[in-house]
Amino acid sequence: MIRGHQRHQQRGHRATVAASAGTVLALALLAVGGAAQATPGDRAAEAPDIDVSAVQQDLKDLQSVAEENGGNRAHGQPGYRASLDYMKKKLDAAGFKTTVQEFTSGGSTGYNLIADWPKGGTGATVMAGSHLDSVDSGPGINDNGTGSAGVLETALAVAKADLKPAKHLRFAWWGAEEEGLVGSSHYVDSLSKDELGKIDTYLNFDMIGSPNAGHFVYDDDAAVESVLKDWFSSKGVETEASEETNGRSDHAPFKEAGVTVGGSFTGAGEEKTQEQADKWGGKAGEPYDACYHSACDDISNIDEKALDLHSDAIAQAVWKLSS
Repeated sequence: MIRGHQRHQQRGHRATVAASAGTVLALALLAVGGAAQATPGDRAAEAPDIDVSAVQQDLKDLQSVAEENGGNRAHGQPGYRASLDYMKKKLDAAGFKTTVQEFTSGGSTGYNLIADWPKGGTGATVMAGSHLDSVDSGPGINDNGTGSAGVLETALAVAKADLKPAKHLRFAWWGAEEEGLVGSSHYVDSLSKDELGKIDTYLNFDMIGSPNAGHFVYDDDAAVESVLKDWFSSKGVETEASEETNGRSDHAPFKEAGVTVGGSFTGAGEEKTQEQADKWGGKAGEPYDACYHSACDDISNIDEKALDLHSDAIAQAVWKLSS
């Protein structure tokens, strides 16, 4: 997640096919004396449970990338490109069409990774994304290895399910978010009006494993918000509006361009209230992530329960909104 309020002003069901009258009549004639039974193909595919151990392994691998490259995965540093190559290799092997988009920020070349799923609809597009870069001071495992790994494992789950959704699916990992939403802003600016108009929804996931976790949902669009809130509610988790992310992560350039946005979040540097601690557990009066933008944001800086819950939420939103 981008630093502080100074960044605020920066550009920072599968649809059920309606049966024809003739089909309805045929089913009625075949089902003499009883109701016709729906087949599995008549129902929208359900989102899978994302294996949190796979997400955790991705985080361990990103930690190793940082350790092998000066202790961080920041824009302009070798650890960032190594992180992108790690993601790309997995996506290519799973059958995605991947594109690396270059841009320049602060005199250094930056990179976005875009992965398009080749099956399903070709019109309206649902995107899910996260920033892949860390700050210079540490490996950035919660911020934002967690969002990056959760989005990656959801994409791999799409491939494993051989999903053919009604809408096109695209996944993205942004560079230089910590420099001021640079990568995602560059991507949005690179799109034509028609290309931008095809993006039905952009879902953003920036920090989803905070050790003193809160459970927040972006309240930018009521329909998208309800998909996530209802899912969390079904798991017995009451959410709150994600005010700490307002204008401060990679959904902002999409929103400014008129795209519907949404996402979930477990908190950054602000402090958990007593009311929130009573509701969610954890420690009141302490930050959601005491290692936010620090060297200690490493593999030990994760709440696995929150990571599991929010990774599953990514899959739920992707399946639901693309169907």
